[in-house]
Amino acid sequence: MSNPGSPSSPSFTPEPLRCGRFTLTFERPLVMGILNATPDSFSDGGRFLARDDALRQAERMLAEGADLLDIGGESTRPGAPPVPLDEELARVIPLIDALRPLGVPLSVDTYKPAVMRAALAAGADLINDIWGFRQPGAIDAVRDGDCGLCAMHMLGEPRTMQVHEPDYRDVVADVRDFLAARADALMQAGIAPERICVDPGFGFGKAVVEHNYALLAALPDTAPARPAGRPYPILAGMSRKSMLGAVIGGKPPAERIAASVAAAVCAAERGAAIVRVHDVGATVDALKVWQAVRDAARHHNI
Repeated sequence: MSNPGSPSSPSFTPEPLRCGRFTLTFERPLVMGILNATPDSFSDGGRFLARDDALRQAERMLAEGADLLDIGGESTRPGAPPVPLDEELARVIPLIDALRPLGVPLSVDTYKPAVMRAALAAGADLINDIWGFRQPGAIDAVRDGDCGLCAMHMLGEPRTMQVHEPDYRDVVADVRDFLAARADALMQAGIAPERICVDPGFGFGKAVVEHNYALLAALPDTAPARPAGRPYPILAGMSRKSMLGAVIGGKPPAERIAASVAAAVCAAERGAAIVRVHDVGATVDALKVWQAVRDAARHHNI
């Protein structure tokens, strides 16, 4: 039988997350739909670059059960080149303006402080930063207000992170220590811990199989604890990534849907508060089945 205090236990519920207009609670894992307004994302590059196409995709994901949307204006796939600031703003800000009236939490996937400021001014609820708010000016950009913050672990940077062999003493402990340091840096700037969640950064400077699956297997141990509280909520993003292709025969991203859903369920079982996915409908259905099993286990004290 699982420990009641363990993230893999049926009785475990991550702490709430203050997130702009919303307070997110995690009686069940929330599904974050990925909205890539980019021409070169590894999975759906170019499909939703046009504003109307992106809005239709957002509406489709919400109809399928997405709890929040993550808007990205710059691809962070391995080897991706940086996008000029004006171009990223032109991709992201109109989508925030158009989607805000729908009343759903809006996350913006960016590491640029200027984009963070503009996104928050436009009404974004969460900033999802692959750099963990390490860029100069990033913490200042998000310090004020009540937006949620997701600090991710990344070793290296997108253009080179998979070129050089990642080196860890202990990948789980190293990731947890990094995330603890980033959370401490945010709190030292006066940011409430209730605004912070963490992401172990699947695929960002990890060897495809060894590191990623170690992190997934030990997902609860990747999150540092809030001061005098439970661990920070975990956001897990594995959707269609190469770590999945590596164990299903090298299938391309479009053929990794079943594997992505399985990874999301594995993350939920290990205490993830949010799963970030391309395939919202399939993930929502799978998590409903997982939730039914979890509820039965709780009811029967299994």
